Amino acid sequence: MWTSWWLWPLVAVCAADSFRNEAERIMRDLPLVDGHNDLPWQLLNLFNNQLLDKRANLTTLADTHTNIPKLKAGFVGGQFWSAYLPCETQNKDVVKRTLEQMDVINRMCQMYPEDFVCVTSSEGIRQAFREGKVASLIGVEGGHSIDSSLGVLRALYHLGMRYMTLTHNCNTPWADNWLVDDGVDKAQSQGLSDFGQQVVKEMNRLGIMIDLAHVSVATMKAALKLSKAPVMFSHSSAYSLCRHARNVPDDVLQMVKETGSLVMVNFYNYFVSCSEGANLSQVADHLDHVKKVAGAGAVGFGGDYDGVTRLPVGLEDVSNYPDLIAELLRRQWTEEEVRGALANNLLRVFEEVEKVSNHSETPEETPIPLDQLGGSCRTQYGYSEAPGLHQQPGALLACLVPLLFSLQPL
Repeated sequence: MWTSWWLWPLVAVCAADSFRNEAERIMRDLPLVDGHNDLPWQLLNLFNNQLLDKRANLTTLADTHTNIPKLKAGFVGGQFWSAYLPCETQNKDVVKRTLEQMDVINRMCQMYPEDFVCVTSSEGIRQAFREGKVASLIGVEGGHSIDSSLGVLRALYHLGMRYMTLTHNCNTPWADNWLVDDGVDKAQSQGLSDFGQQVVKEMNRLGIMIDLAHVSVATMKAALKLSKAPVMFSHSSAYSLCRHARNVPDDVLQMVKETGSLVMVNFYNYFVSCSEGANLSQVADHLDHVKKVAGAGAVGFGGDYDGVTRLPVGLEDVSNYPDLIAELLRRQWTEEEVRGALANNLLRVFEEVEKVSNHSETPEETPIPLDQLGGSCRTQYGYSEAPGLHQQPGALLACLVPLLFSLQPL
């Protein structure tokens, strides 16, 4: 009787170790691909992107969720690094700033070639796995980064962008963000405007994954219906478990299933438990729910490390991923399902996006209407409705009158 009292805790510990060992065995063979990490934002904030600063050494970097030793301990073999700029850059210097964040990601690969390799394809991820390096990809977080320009979209693709989040925490002139569903922002495009639909079509043509994290439900549904390729949610969780508008509702999860798309579950406490506190088990609940509603092929990981301030107990940094995989195994996920969530589901979606792409197809080129653009400092070259001296004699007179008065003697 007393023997069984102390034996059961020991059995539980041994079982836990067994699941952890199994998780590590699987991850050594197939490492994890994470859909969203904001380390580049931390490099900007802490060091103004000066990677030669001794404090910015990624092997010893402290006070961040991510560094090279933590990535290795977490068996992270692929990472979409976020090129993120806040909404306050919209209609200002967002394109310049986005280029700088893409540049710092590429310089990470140059400075740490033994650990990182920048890739732009699904095959590049597989090759990085074979080399034992972290496949580093660029995800641009927020459609405001293209400044409503299809030309900029194409340029960012050629510079390595492989997914773009259609909005961040603000509307673009062509897509609505999640705050519309909270009543904080007003819907402008009712999901996607005509130009927004062009953006989606051009992303399909180029081979850019469409990321629906941060968008309104109407935008989610519009993009899922329009896209010829599967889409992704790079860092979102399940709305049924936490009723936060950043999460994905079940009717959208059903569309995810129907389109073969992907939800990479976010670890931010407020998206996991809708409160300040959360734990690893609750994150596993979200993974279970996505699997239940959308299917095992729809599950991925998008931890949002270094982009959030509160993380679940047991998932404090990127080194803890094996503990989460062990929990899924404890919940009787099959090895095939685990391998799907680790990398195979993302690779499948990426490959489908690549198959749909067609660079020989005529690009979308109709510009966004001038009256839909914001920003007082914007020039108007190319728009026929832009005021010109030959079209606007009144404007010419208005400019000349102050000049004439300035010539009068005082």
